[in-house]
Amino acid sequence: MFDNNRLEARIDRLERKLDLIIKHLGLPSQDLTPHEEIDELIRQGKKIHAIKVYRDLTGCGLREAKDAVEARERHLR
Repeated sequence: MFDNNRLEARIDRLERKLDLIIKHLGLPSQDLTPHEEIDELIRQGKKIHAIKVYRDLTGCGLREAKDAVEARERHLR
């Protein structure tokens, strides 16, 4: 069995590796708020994914999410 210190050190190493993988794949950071994640997806040209995240976040319909993401896209320019 692992003691708590060794287990925490292993978890820290795994989290650092996961952060590197996320960055390498160009995925949004897990430290972002949902709206920051949407903005980052828009900046990366992943508007469809941003709309999906917005829908998951708000529970709104496709048209409303598309309009909201496009409004955020205009604001970011």
